[in-house]
This record gives sequence, structure tokens and C-alpha cells, in this order.
Amino acid sequence: MTTGDAVTLPGVMLAKAAKGVPAPDALPGGCSYEPKWDGFRILVVRGALADPATAVGEGDEATDLIGRSGKSLARYFPEVIEAMRVIPAPAVVDGELVVRSGEPGAERLDWDALSQRIHPAASRIERLSDETPGEVICFDLLVDGSGELLEAPFATRRERLAALVGGLPASSGVHLTRTTTDADEAERWFTEFEGAGLDGIIAKGLDSPYEPGKRTMLKVKHKRTADAVVVGYRVHKSGSGVGSLLLGLFSEGELVPVGGISAFTAARRVELEDELQPLVLRDASGEVAQAERERNRFTSAKDTSYVPLRPERVVEVAFDQLEGHRFRHAVTFVRWRDDKDPGECTLEQVDVASGYDLNAVLAADS
Repeated sequence: MTTGDAVTLPGVMLAKAAKGVPAPDALPGGCSYEPKWDGFRILVVRGALADPATAVGEGDEATDLIGRSGKSLARYFPEVIEAMRVIPAPAVVDGELVVRSGEPGAERLDWDALSQRIHPAASRIERLSDETPGEVICFDLLVDGSGELLEAPFATRRERLAALVGGLPASSGVHLTRTTTDADEAERWFTEFEGAGLDGIIAKGLDSPYEPGKRTMLKVKHKRTADAVVVGYRVHKSGSGVGSLLLGLFSEGELVPVGGISAFTAARRVELEDELQPLVLRDASGEVAQAERERNRFTSAKDTSYVPLRPERVVEVAFDQLEGHRFRHAVTFVRWRDDKDPGECTLEQVDVASGYDLNAVLAADS
């Protein structure tokens, strides 16, 4: 990475899973704990480091939002581009782009609203920038006016980040994530902040450099289990075996789709297809009944057909969050529950976190 015209941005630093909040001495220099946000991971690029092909503005005003895939998200979030100009150029800030929803005093992160911001129509982008504005939670700094900071310890990077974005009004849409070195406080955050839609806790070594693409941080995510009804399966893209199991839960007597399970070995995919054949719904001629998942902007160009099953088989799954009536992220297979009646698999039986106001999470800690 340079400050000249030819710029190659590094990837973001990653985290590996831990079973619980790490001990204070688990990482070099001791652990700094912070909330794990649930949004789009981005690098905010300001000034000469921004790619003129995708950035908005020129010179010191140039601003770009680079997603984890390396693609620019700038065109979808014009209000965020404007807000991030509060950071003096040149700079590269690591953060999370989020959208909130809910009434004042009971706001939370809203993944669905954030996902809807990725849309090709300029008129929709403009409307949603007012209706569901994005905000950025800043948690690391790769470059500032002094130069590149990848080799600097996190304690130094955090101090310089606080100098750039600390103390901004909440209305700015630019926030400095809170941190603590107290493991007990991190445990409390892990429990309480989930109610505002957060994912868990991240731990960084105070003496650790920024290592793009490496899993040198630690993360603790929420995990719960629930029982769901298997309502169908999609054939694997190879044309053989089960690609994914489709799940449903009852809500007011109606079976509603809640997500799916797809992590199966090749051998298990074939076994599952054989196991499920007695449950396949067929028409009067014995052919498999036609069924198709509801299309949206993400699936409009995809084959959404699936093999429908009689809703008689119950499976226990592990998940991290239930948002509305959908599991967030991938769910994993735990075990079959042949002892469970499908009618017991309701949305109401799923354990969810107690509500917590997002503004309380964003309250400055220093």
C-alpha cells in the first residue's frame, strides 16, 4: 500500500472462533475487547489512496467504501460517503457499515434493511439513503496523515483512530466503537448487546500489528439451538444429492420459511436424498409436486425450485440469531428429533435475546 497513484489496498484482518470470552492475557500485550457488529465490513478510504474509478470526489475529497470482497459500495451509500468526509485525508479506516431500525429507545441493527440498500436503481438508492441511512462503526486504522500503520501495535492505532473520530455527535453517523480491557465487562456486553442485534465480542492484542487476511483476532459469537420442520430440499448443483434442507416454523398456525442447512459432505448428500424419498410430495400421476421459493432481488436470476416434503420430520439446528422470522447467517445440523411433533416447532419457542437499545451500545466509553 502506498500514498501514490498506484494503490493496492490490503484485505481486512480476520478473526478465529473462540469458545468463550478470551482471558485478558490471551493475545500479545493483553486483550482489548469490543462489540462484534453485524453489518457490511468495509474499508473507508479517503484522499489519494482512493481509486478514482470508484471513489466519489477528487483529491482530498475522494472517498470510497471497499467491501470485504474488494468491490466498492460507494454508489449505494451516498449519505455515508458524505458523512465520512469528516475524516481528514489521507486515511484508511476499518469498520462496519450498519443500518438501524426501531422506535427511539428500542433501536437495533437491521440486516434486512441494510441488504436492501444494494440495488441498481439510482432512484431507489436515493430514496433509501433517506429512509434507512447507513452508519459506520469505526474500529481500526490502517493509514492516517502520518503514513501507514499496519506495523503499529493496536494500542497505537486505536489512539490515533480516537483522535480522528472520537467525540463526534451521534447524529454524524460516524461512531468509534467502545473497547475495554476488562474481561468481566466484555462478558456483560456479550449478553446485553445481543438484544440490539450485535453478533458477539471481538478480542484484539494491544501489541498486535494489523495483519490483512490473517485470523489473528479472536471472536466469540452467540450460538443457540432450535427445532425446525424440514419442508423440502434443493438438489445439489452437481445434480446429485441434497444441496440444502429447507426449514420452516409455525407462526399462528401457518408454516413459514426460516432458512436452510447446506453444509453436508458428498456422501451425506446422497444418503439424505434416499432417506427423504418417503416424504416427497407427489401429484396424482406420481410426479414430484412443483414448488418454488419466493423470489427476491437476490434470487430473481436463480433457480429457486425445490423438492417439497410432507412437514413431518423435525431437525435440531444451531444458529446465532433469529431476525424477524428468518435465521441470520448459516444454520448447522445438530441432530434429527424424531421424538418431536412438528406442531411444537413454533417461532415462539425459539430463544431470542432480550431487547437492548442500540444507542446505549454506541454510547462513548472514553
